[in-house]
Amino acid sequence: MKALAGLLTAVVLTAGASSAATAASWEGFYVGGFAGPGQARGHATTTTVFSPTGYFAASSVPAIATAGSHSTDGTGYNAGVLAGYNWQFDENWVGGLEVDYGINDVTALGGGGAIYPCCTSTQFDIQTKVRTSWLFTARPRLGYAWSNWLAYVTGGLALTDEKASFVFNDTFATAHETGIFKKTSTSWTIGGGIERHFDGISVRLEDLYADFGSVGGTSANLTAFSPPIAFPTNVFTHRASLTENMVRFVITVDI
Repeated sequence: MKALAGLLTAVVLTAGASSAATAASWEGFYVGGFAGPGQARGHATTTTVFSPTGYFAASSVPAIATAGSHSTDGTGYNAGVLAGYNWQFDENWVGGLEVDYGINDVTALGGGGAIYPCCTSTQFDIQTKVRTSWLFTARPRLGYAWSNWLAYVTGGLALTDEKASFVFNDTFATAHETGIFKKTSTSWTIGGGIERHFDGISVRLEDLYADFGSVGGTSANLTAFSPPIAFPTNVFTHRASLTENMVRFVITVDI
């Protein structure tokens, strides 16, 4: 994102310095499609509570909280369709509105573990997975046009599905706990791009950053030993955040 911002600044300054640069007509409706890679990052937390009738020793609770706080990351791709409208002002300034919808298949993974303070021959492990599968955005655009080029910034609404799963295991008594949570996230996105207009067609390279917020909840399904014994008083709390940086190659057609 920083690299793209620097490039946009340099391009706009170069274009502004050229008095001979005359902008093409950008005004009107357009439709198109996009595709590109996505980089997901976030942070996850897993905690539990001590209970006199529960499974964990008192010293295990802070150890689980420490190991349960970890980063997540991963890659994926996004692809879909879009539509928009541009208004052109004073030849060189272009404003517009754009909506898009498509696949946003990215997964961020992370985990942590440690040795139980009470029982140094045994250990526990926590694994986290956060993913999305689709994305909708609605964004205004504002850009500077010269010749057949447009450098622009954009930002607005982002909607996606956010799903998180957590797994706790140990080697003391084969303890096992899971948490699965999902929601539709209403959040925001911001970015920019460089676009080249041809006769009725344009192509662009776009970079968007989106913060999807967090998803999580509680579970009371801890079991241990064989056959399994339930320990519902050891309630777990899980939460995971997710952000994504998306690079898109976009093709649009004037209509």
